[in-house]
Amino acid sequence: MRAVLGRINRVLLALAGLVLVALGGSVLAIGLGAPAPSWWLHGGRHDVLLDEAERTRWRDEGWWWPVVLAVLAVLVLLCLWWLVAVVRRRRSAEVLVDTGDGDGAVLRGRALERALTEEASQLDGVAQARVLLTGRRTAPSARIRLRLEPHVDPGTALHALTTGALTHARDAAGLAALPSEVRLRAVKHRAERVS
Repeated sequence: MRAVLGRINRVLLALAGLVLVALGGSVLAIGLGAPAPSWWLHGGRHDVLLDEAERTRWRDEGWWWPVVLAVLAVLVLLCLWWLVAVVRRRRSAEVLVDTGDGDGAVLRGRALERALTEEASQLDGVAQARVLLTGRRTAPSARIRLRLEPHVDPGTALHALTTGALTHARDAAGLAALPSEVRLRAVKHRAERVS
C-alpha cells in the first residue's frame, strides 16, 4: 500500500507541477509581451482572466452553486487525504509486549530501534547500522541498513544479523515474528597515496 501511495504522490506532484509550470510560464510570457498563441483563452497582455459576463453567466442557474460547492468539497477531501497519506507517521512509536500474565507492557519503538542498532553495529565487519521500526504496535517490522566493510561476505553478515540481533529483539519484545527488510551496502574507501 505504501508503494502505491508513493507512486500516486509522485504522479500527482508531477502533474500539478507540469500544469503550474505550463500555465504560469504562458501567463508570464504573454504578460511580458510575447504573442498569444491561437489556442490561448485571451487575446493579449491587457485582457482580464474573467470578464463580467463570464463571471455572472451561471449565477442565476439553480444547479450552479451546489455543483461548485460539491466540486470544491471533493477537492478539499482529496487534498486532505493526500496530506494525511504524506504526513502519516511511518515510524512505530511503541510496541506492545506480551508479559504472559494476561496484561501487556508498552516498549518505546525508539528504544527497540536503538538496541537493534547497537547490536547490529557490533557485528563483525559492520561499519554502520541503521534501524527503523515500522508497522503496527502489535505487529512491528524493521527496516535495517547495514554498511559492510569490503572484506565481509554479505551472506555471513545477514546470517549473523538474523540469528543474533533480530532474534534477541524478537525474543526480548515477546513477538511471534519480526519481519525485516535488510539492505546491505559496502563501504567505499577512497584511495590514498602511499609515500
